[in-house]
Amino acid sequence: MKLSVIIPCYNEVHTIASLLQAVRQAPVQDMELVVVDDGSTDGTRDILQAMSQRHEPDLRILFHAMNQGKGAALRTGFQAATGDICIVQDADLEYDPQEFPLVIGPILDNKADVVFGSRFQGGRPHRVVYFWHSMGNSFLTLLSNMFTDLNLTDMETCYKAFRREIIQSIQIRENRFGFEPEVTAKVAKMHCRIYEVGISYYGRTYDEGKKIGWKDGVRAIWCIVKYNLGR
Repeated sequence: MKLSVIIPCYNEVHTIASLLQAVRQAPVQDMELVVVDDGSTDGTRDILQAMSQRHEPDLRILFHAMNQGKGAALRTGFQAATGDICIVQDADLEYDPQEFPLVIGPILDNKADVVFGSRFQGGRPHRVVYFWHSMGNSFLTLLSNMFTDLNLTDMETCYKAFRREIIQSIQIRENRFGFEPEVTAKVAKMHCRIYEVGISYYGRTYDEGKKIGWKDGVRAIWCIVKYNLGR
């Protein structure tokens, strides 16, 4: 089965080349890389434009004229995907592409339609960073679970894998990090077979380029209520 790796990218000049190399070294035989540059202004766009001129068959690069947010970049990437399975890969090296087989395994085994990679499950290593981020993540996951009646441990994880027909059937409305609670609510409403697997995590600090903030947490609460009680 073909894997589409959807890579939303905004101002990752220091990591984008290394990330693409790491993805290409993942132990997956049939794979396409779909990079969506979301209006980068730090030189990332120049790197990607140079790559696009080489017309590499496994690499598709799409450009937003201006910054719209992670959700908007994923919406563009999912629409362009041609693989049987889609997985989200951030461009910041916090998640290890060597673990793709672990995440997509339940789909390949025809046990799941959607798989969440949990940073808080299993014995894999994760970098110790922010206490309040961890508490915020736990609260948002708990609140989401209360509405969806799922028992996820990490709703906000980047590593989410979907059968392509599932994710392409979902109308993604959120343009920023609200994508996470929105898509969780929608796959729950679709009664998808959802699995969770433990993954490693190499989190960044804000000095190293981390972008999510407390305002995104407030928006996530609104999205949990909105997409679970509405459409």
